[in-house]
Amino acid sequence: MEIPKFDQTFIPILEVLKDGKVYKYRELIEAVKSKFYSKLTEEQLKQETKSGDLLIDNRIGWGKTYLKKGGYVESPQRGFVQITEKGKNHTAALNVRDLENEASLFEFYKTEKQSISVDTSGKKTQINQIDISTPQDLIDEGFNRIESEVKSELLQKLKSIDPYFFEKVVLRLLKKMGYGEFIETSKSNDGGIDGIINEDKLGLDKIYIQAKRFNEGKVREKDIRNFIGAMSGDTNKGVFVTTSEFDDKAIEKARSAHHKIICIDGQKLVSLMHEFNVGIQVKTTYDIKQIDEDFFDEQ
Repeated sequence: MEIPKFDQTFIPILEVLKDGKVYKYRELIEAVKSKFYSKLTEEQLKQETKSGDLLIDNRIGWGKTYLKKGGYVESPQRGFVQITEKGKNHTAALNVRDLENEASLFEFYKTEKQSISVDTSGKKTQINQIDISTPQDLIDEGFNRIESEVKSELLQKLKSIDPYFFEKVVLRLLKKMGYGEFIETSKSNDGGIDGIINEDKLGLDKIYIQAKRFNEGKVREKDIRNFIGAMSGDTNKGVFVTTSEFDDKAIEKARSAHHKIICIDGQKLVSLMHEFNVGIQVKTTYDIKQIDEDFFDEQ
């Protein structure tokens, strides 16, 4: 089962409200989820928008907003929702197309996409498709596009920097992630180890780091085997980081080793750097505000 689009929540919301009761906004959301979306996985139920709201709650909330604009539900008082006679009498399917003629506001949320259909005779027909997204969906889509572009640029930058500086970048990232102070090994005689992280202040628990900046090619089984061989007997933890990828045999070698070896490829690396703001900076911050329903529940 997939997380519903906001317009797919119209009928479930009306079904819950058809008992005629006045629901608090939060009660309505929980009732809709319990009755219609109980088969969503725990991971889906915890999925968030970029602003930190639960995605399923956000979709139901926008569904309620659209139904209110269309006259299907109303707010007898702030923070509460109740079905209208129009909503009670509606029995057919309901989507945004049905609401467009009732409130011009919905034109703002409508984006037409043109596609070409080709029949068996080869005749081409232009088809207008309607893609309906909530403002939050559009914001998330924009953020995802920007994030994807930044990560792509970041990976290209990492592939072009000095290999020794790349090792510093990896060590700084791990420190930013909370893995403790690091020690850079001597470049003339590092024995295949680029850095050592002390998990505790006394250095009783250590993590060995190998950072390989590859422009082409993948990390092979031999690379993992050499890394394991370079680890001394005072640790069994290692992190192998590359701007490239690991081939299947390298991954299998890391998994089957007696040591605990974590493999971080280029895509995972830039995701971590993006998350912990290493090599990037926050350009702009936007505040997205909404009604605080709990505030009005106090009256």
